[in-house]
Amino acid sequence: MAGQSDPHLSLFSPSEVEFVAEDEIVEIVPNIRMEALNMICGDFGPFFPQIPSKVPLWLAVALKRRGKCTIRAPEWMTVERLTQVLDAERESPREFQPLPFHYIEISKLLFDHARDDITDAYLVRSLIEDIRDVRFHKVESGLETISGRTHAVKLKNLSAMEVNIVRPFMVRTLQAFYKHDSPQMIQQADNTGSRSTPVTDRGPRRDLRRR
Repeated sequence: MAGQSDPHLSLFSPSEVEFVAEDEIVEIVPNIRMEALNMICGDFGPFFPQIPSKVPLWLAVALKRRGKCTIRAPEWMTVERLTQVLDAERESPREFQPLPFHYIEISKLLFDHARDDITDAYLVRSLIEDIRDVRFHKVESGLETISGRTHAVKLKNLSAMEVNIVRPFMVRTLQAFYKHDSPQMIQQADNTGSRSTPVTDRGPRRDLRRR
């Protein structure tokens, strides 16, 4: 997975982050009988009608497309739970509420392929979008406090997509401050890196003789 703008920042595209999220485990309810599937990543099944089973999200979507199962929405994708998260996000301007690391990608895939399996899908989607907006606003507010004396930034409970968006900008910002405030230090570091290490004179060498 190559970087999209700067190869040194490991920036992934949204589709690449979504691809990684497809390995997350979800629960399905099959409507057919099927033998176990032996995959490189593990064995899943056997499957029996109306008996819940846990599989990777990519497999759940594949079976759903073929009409062989329904997908159970994760426990956090309920109106009650998301409302609690949204309220807590708004009440804590400096903290991020714990959510699945791939909550954005998981919800997108489920809305795209299993919308009919989500209770109150419209309201759930609206709450997730509101949570994303509040969290991104917090990130923007936090970035405004970065100064030349900032050496590191700790943001707890950010999701994969949020980290992917914020990281490149934050790294460039810290690099810009560092170069502006410490040009001599950078020059010294460059000189030190290009300077060869002196070799210590250990005296005349003796020839090794064969025994």
